[in-house]
Amino acid sequence: MLRELRGLARETAVYGLSTVLGRMLSFLLTPLYSHLLEPTDNGAMQALYAYIAFLTVMYGLGLDTAYLRLGRRDGKADESAFSSAFLMVVGTALTTSVLIHLAAAPLARAVGLPAEMAVLVRYGAWILAADAAMLLPYAELRGSHRAGAYAGIKLVGIAMNLVLAYVFVRVLHLGLRGVFLANLVASLSSLAMLAPVILARLSAPGRARLKEMLSFGVPLIIAGVGSMVVQVADRPILARAAGLAAAGVYGTCYKLGIGMMLLVGMFDQAWKPFILERADRPDAGAIVARVLTYFGALGAWALLAIVFFIEPLVTAPLFAGRSLIHPSFWSGLPVVPIVTLAYLFNGLYFVMLAPLMLDKRTGAVSAATWAGALVNILLNGLLIPRLGMMGAAWATLAAYAAMAAAVWALGRASRPVAYEWRRLAILAAWTAALWWPASNVGLPARFLLLAAYPVGLLVSGFLGPDELAELRSWIRRTTA
Repeated sequence: MLRELRGLARETAVYGLSTVLGRMLSFLLTPLYSHLLEPTDNGAMQALYAYIAFLTVMYGLGLDTAYLRLGRRDGKADESAFSSAFLMVVGTALTTSVLIHLAAAPLARAVGLPAEMAVLVRYGAWILAADAAMLLPYAELRGSHRAGAYAGIKLVGIAMNLVLAYVFVRVLHLGLRGVFLANLVASLSSLAMLAPVILARLSAPGRARLKEMLSFGVPLIIAGVGSMVVQVADRPILARAAGLAAAGVYGTCYKLGIGMMLLVGMFDQAWKPFILERADRPDAGAIVARVLTYFGALGAWALLAIVFFIEPLVTAPLFAGRSLIHPSFWSGLPVVPIVTLAYLFNGLYFVMLAPLMLDKRTGAVSAATWAGALVNILLNGLLIPRLGMMGAAWATLAAYAAMAAAVWALGRASRPVAYEWRRLAILAAWTAALWWPASNVGLPARFLLLAAYPVGLLVSGFLGPDELAELRSWIRRTTA
């Protein structure tokens, strides 16, 4: 098993390189916008992108995941399945985007935006269409393990978005219009780069194959919308309850949990195809259990690093005397540790989701996701009026924890997994013990606390004999 998990780690590293670099490039937009856009404009942008995130799930019809699970046979692409799914997604996307474009003005008013922002709704409609058209070719690259091509196209598109955003917002002073125009041009350019993948797989569509994939994928829309509720519903709710400026401050600081977001994102890109390929293996449950332990160990270490150092990093005069984030947004910094912990629970959810995906229980996936969504909506409604931004952060954490608990409980019904609860308890206790004193000590002591994390795991008996042997072997290889 350890040899296979090394393969997962290598592929995670390849996807991780693209994810880390891509998200870091995207993250550079956050300080750029904090210095160039007022909190109110930032709030409008956060709210609009939240709605785009909801619609992205529906545009895809769940067919990218369905294609990975059902559209590839013996590790090879089924061109009929690809064509059926791709044409269905593109046709749906174009029809829906035309309707949104025509109804842009009333839609802007409906979401609480000024009438002059209707043009942003139109840009958003075509961003949605372009991004939907990329879902199937990206799924094909992942399924065929062409991580290099996947990473390259992603990075070029993100870099283009960053450069164009700087030009449109900073140089041409287009404001929010420049933000969305840059995104649209970058998305269309990425779609053009994926054209060879699309053309290589297009063939005669098959109605039977499409029906099979839709039966698998459409229930995932419900789960996906629930997931989006957890991820982004707090921004529109906060904007309605506390104003666009509060939503802008919260949304900007929310993104400072980028370290954990990167770790979870790059892991999920590799984990999903890895475990789906092993659906019929008798040891699939053991693999899931061990991966949860390893991901939890790495994620807890990353959590501590972010909690210890994010505020000094953000407030330091790093760029010609300027801080990373404009001081008008610093009031949102207390949400960062809570949001980061929420992202960690999201990663645990992705691992424990595997038994449901392996058994094609997409209805159970939807139920688990909507358990988190309902917790999120309820707590946002209760906590935001009392706690403002902090209420939104606590609601997000509770929602992700509820999702992880739900998939664990539902997964036991058909494929019980013997998770390593003792080791996970050690991780939780040791992480809490290091986190607790950090707020009362300086930066040198925080570095020592962070370095103590792996040492504590080694002396606590966390690692088993096979893992210690593997660790010693790795040390010999790297020091030889």
